[in-house]
Amino acid sequence: MIARKRPARIAVRVAAFLGALLLVLAVIVHGNYRQDIDAARARVATGSEVARTACGPIEYAVAGDGPPVLMIHGSGGGFDQGLAFGAPLVRAGFTVIAPSRFGYLRTPVPADPSPQAQADAHACLLDTLGIRTVGVLGGSAGAPSAMQLCLRHPERCDALVLLVPIAWMPRPEDAPPPEIPMAARAVMALTLHSDFLYWAFTRMASGALVETLLATPLKDLEAAPPADRAFAYDVMRDVLPVTARARGLEMDSRLGLALPRYDLEHLTTPTLVVSARDDLYGTYASGRYTAGHVPNARFVGFPDGGHLLVGHQKEAMEEIAAFLRHPAPTPPEAP
Repeated sequence: MIARKRPARIAVRVAAFLGALLLVLAVIVHGNYRQDIDAARARVATGSEVARTACGPIEYAVAGDGPPVLMIHGSGGGFDQGLAFGAPLVRAGFTVIAPSRFGYLRTPVPADPSPQAQADAHACLLDTLGIRTVGVLGGSAGAPSAMQLCLRHPERCDALVLLVPIAWMPRPEDAPPPEIPMAARAVMALTLHSDFLYWAFTRMASGALVETLLATPLKDLEAAPPADRAFAYDVMRDVLPVTARARGLEMDSRLGLALPRYDLEHLTTPTLVVSARDDLYGTYASGRYTAGHVPNARFVGFPDGGHLLVGHQKEAMEEIAAFLRHPAPTPPEAP
């Protein structure tokens, strides 16, 4: 009888120990999450303003002192991502104006959220700020509204930079319609509406986020300089709070699947297009196509680096800064 009770008591003690251990781990995880999400919310709660424009409210931030550059962020962004990507330009002597696009942070989604309407909203923001002309930099999913700004309001654009641009690309007639990769769809479905799940992914499956959401091969990231690796992980973490960007992310996820061909031949603004051959979003081919049909355009391509151009970020930003200072009227294509 005593021998039978002893294993039962041991099992109870083991279960109690495991339960206590899980509870302690849950408390630690919850504490780490609360610390990170509170810091993320505090970060986006300061440093920006909401302009009351003729096109509606638009959140924006300004940094630097020099010629103005409108920095139009990509997916998962907001004014904070614009400032992060624009920091090298601030150091190079430019003023960066970083709006939050429709559906991101404090910029609401209007009835018409198209790139054309977003381009008009960019112009409205410039009107409100009293800025006549700017250099325009559209990154990733920010490229369509950047192109539309210079097509619809060419008098406002001194130069146009399309950085790893989401853009239209011709396909064979029998090619299947483009779709979001299954892995990216699964990650987005799990994380878009939960700050905790997105945070957990950044802690436990950061490699999956690097290749799905940041579209950058892990091998490129591992071979990149420490500063580029740190920047990539900052970009990934700074999507938090993801729930404040969910509507913008949802619109961007459908954007590239439905983009029409823009009237590139009538885009008169001097243009620089930059991409990497192994960008997992395929912006190298679409970027070359775009540069090949814009009259005053030059394409700069890197052999690797993915969507974040890791390993080439310094070189790319130096190229962009030089172009913004002196947009060439008819530059040759770079190899």
